[in-house]
Amino acid sequence: MPLMVKSFRLARMSPLILTITLVLLALPLAFFIGMLFGSRLLIVPALFVVAIYAWVWFRFRPSKFVVHQRVLEVVWPLKRCEISRQDISNVRLIDGQELQNEIGWGMRVGAGGLWGGFGWLWTKRRGIVQMYISRTDCFVWIERADGRPWLVTPEQPEAFVRALLT
Repeated sequence: MPLMVKSFRLARMSPLILTITLVLLALPLAFFIGMLFGSRLLIVPALFVVAIYAWVWFRFRPSKFVVHQRVLEVVWPLKRCEISRQDISNVRLIDGQELQNEIGWGMRVGAGGLWGGFGWLWTKRRGIVQMYISRTDCFVWIERADGRPWLVTPEQPEAFVRALLT
């Protein structure tokens, strides 16, 4: 029986990431309010911040992960990426402590805080990991035979792992 295509949205933000996102979203609003009270020079940083936020939303934050028969498709509003399922050597749920044991010390390179963490995670033990997370728990670790591992937080992580393992 052929695998049905299964789609998993990026998980809802954890409370910590939601709080950071709300604070960051207030920044351009504060600039625009400042403009209303006479500081017209604030238009430049306000538009700059809005442009960065749009770039993060459209190019860094994936909207969904789609499990097809032969590929895992990662979908962003302005791009797509496919990972051959043959290239996926292992996939598993991982919690924060297991993640710490797996990677050691890490540093994010890319977008972080606004809607989650997206881009690269430079790690002491594993080198560069592709990271697309919107939560601080319920991670899915995708090990690849040829390529960097991926760390993602899809909705329904258990079902996502099952779909990739079948």
